[in-house]
This record gives sequence, structure tokens and C-alpha cells, in this order.
Amino acid sequence: MPYYRCVGEVPPKRHSQFRRPDGTLYSEELVGEQGFFYASSLLYHRDQPNIFLAAETADVPALSPERLPNIPLQPRLFQTGEVPAGGDPVTSRHCLLVNDTLRMSSVSADEASPLFRNAMGDELLFVQEGSARLETSYGVLDVTVGDYVRVPMGCIHRWIPSAEGIRMLVLEATGHIQIPARFVSPRGQFLEHAPYSERDFHAPTEPYVVEDREAEVLVKHRDGVTRHTFAHHPFNVVGWDGTVYPWKFSIYDYEPVVKRFHAPPAMLETFTGPGWVVCSLTPRPADFDPESVPAPYAHSALDCDEMLLFVSGNYTIRQGTAIRAGSMTFHPAGWTHGPHPGGAEASIGKPAHEEYAVMVDTFAPMSLGPAASSVADSSYYRSWADHAARRP
Repeated sequence: MPYYRCVGEVPPKRHSQFRRPDGTLYSEELVGEQGFFYASSLLYHRDQPNIFLAAETADVPALSPERLPNIPLQPRLFQTGEVPAGGDPVTSRHCLLVNDTLRMSSVSADEASPLFRNAMGDELLFVQEGSARLETSYGVLDVTVGDYVRVPMGCIHRWIPSAEGIRMLVLEATGHIQIPARFVSPRGQFLEHAPYSERDFHAPTEPYVVEDREAEVLVKHRDGVTRHTFAHHPFNVVGWDGTVYPWKFSIYDYEPVVKRFHAPPAMLETFTGPGWVVCSLTPRPADFDPESVPAPYAHSALDCDEMLLFVSGNYTIRQGTAIRAGSMTFHPAGWTHGPHPGGAEASIGKPAHEEYAVMVDTFAPMSLGPAASSVADSSYYRSWADHAARRP
């Protein structure tokens, strides 16, 4: 986690008496990863958070998507801008790709979501368009274009899109999403060579306490989705401290590394999940050796599926194709891919890379989700062969 924070009112000592103005005790809740053996936070509730009144099965297909085989095996191009608009950011997700440790969805929402808790793992959402307010037990975050937003496992929250709505890429982990170990000291401080610092990560700064009432919460878990009814609203936290909390980080604050010759994707790593990584491609000076070829070379990742969401800018090596802002490519493991014809030559002498993109590499194969076919460009696999710059 980025680092320790303390928000709102907390007592001087943990697990000590902490009383409301009327003399009754606040209710202390420990939120811990890996039991008592990893990161944790302590939350102080006005009322007990563990009193629930009902539990019933909920049918939410978007949270339990079907898996479809990637047959025939081929690279694919998804236009996330064509995902149907409407609904909320939780129950209106359109799953594009899925495996045992990751679900990748696109959502274009204009309604407030229900209260939601993902008990399977952390979520990382990237805002492509629009903005929203994220309300949580820890407080509120206002998010906008370019923000990565991490919602930790078990965090009860809801999304409230702005009037313009919000479009996001949603990564649902079965486990935790972390900062790569090589960017932090053994004590947890961000190191000087990290592409960001603690100052770049933003979390709620004050409690968000609502009027107490019963509350329904959708819970995604390993056996499906359940709707719980709690006696007290989960947004009744007067203070918390620790290292487990929701945060946001803007891709515009990412500090890229530049080499004399091409820097591989490993140097662009931003976050790590269980069996996958997220990399950020941002504007940066191009390779500056006179003999360099700034465009990526053709490569075949033998045991790694690669997904790349194009956010904005001018991606030189894909000129003359259907790729545009909102396009997401999927290159399955072992499939050789690289610049389109003319792309490598066009990159020579280019002073800078101008694009923003989010790349996800998984080390287990991805299956197609139920929404994949509806937004796919069926001719993408021929875009190299049919390219106008291809030599006869």
C-alpha cells in the first residue's frame, strides 16, 4: 500500500475505550489482509457494523460473467466506445476478457450504483471519460479522466456518476493489487527510482457519515452474489487509520523511464495483481540514439496475454488501422505482434512518444467474456496483411 494514513477521530491507543458524546462506545473494526499477517486498517463506527437483518441470493449477471473460448485463436480488437451506455458502474459492466485471477470489463454508466462489496479481491478502475463520486466507508473520492482508482477487497462503496456519465475500464482481481516490490523499501517507503511518490496518491481526507438507517449491500463472493441487509448504514465511520483504504492515482502523474534504445514494457510497470501486471504508456522522449528504432519490435510473449487500451494521443505504429481512443487490443500468448507495416520506419527520428495507454499483461490465458463479440472488429487479425503500406 502507498503509506499509513489517519482520517477523522481515532483514540490515542488502539483497542482502547473510545466513546461517543453520549458516553456509549464506538465500535472498532479491524480490516486486515491475509488475516492478521499483512496490511490493515482500524475503523471506528458509530454503531456495530456486524448486525445484519437479511441475506438473499441476487442475480447479477455482470458480476458472474460467462467464459467463452478464444476460438479460432487470433488477436482481437475491441472498441470500448461501442459498449452500450446506461446503467450503473457495478451491475452494468460488460465483461470482455476473464481468467481465474482477473476479469476485465468496460462500463459506460450514468446512474448511481447500489452499495457494493467485492469479497473476491481488489478492484482497479481506470477512468477513460467523464467523472464520478466514489462514496466509501473511508470517505469520498472525486475521480476524473486519467485516474486509476483502487477499491480494496471488502470495502463497501457506491459510485455516483456526474451528469456527463463515466466510462471506465474495470479490473476485478481475485486477490490484492499492489505497488511492485522493487519500487518500495523494506519498510514500505517509495524509492527514488519509482515512477511515482506518496504525494501522487490521493485518498479520502475526512469521514463521510450519513444518517443512520438500514442498508442493502450487494456482495460478490466465490459462490455468486448475495444481497445483505444491515441494521446500520456502513457509512457511519467517524475515523480510521492504517494502510488499507481506497485511493486514486492519475496516469498524468506517472514518471516514465527513457533509454537510449527501446525500453521494454517491464520498465513501464505501474501496479501488480495476482498473476498479472498493469503498465502505463505516457508521453516521453523517444529513444535518442541516432541508430535507434523507437517503435517496439515484433515480439512473441510465449506465456503472457497482452491487452492494451489506447486512451489518447498519436500511436505511430498503428497508423492506418481502426485503432483509436477507446480501442483495446488483445494479443494472446505466443502470437507474434508488433508494428503495422511502415510503423517502424515512421518512428525513426521521432522526438517523442505522444500517446497515453494502459497495458495489462496476464501470465495465465484469458478467455473471452460475453460482451467481447459485440464490440469486436472481426477483421483486426488481417490488419497487418491488408495494410496499405505493406510491400507487395
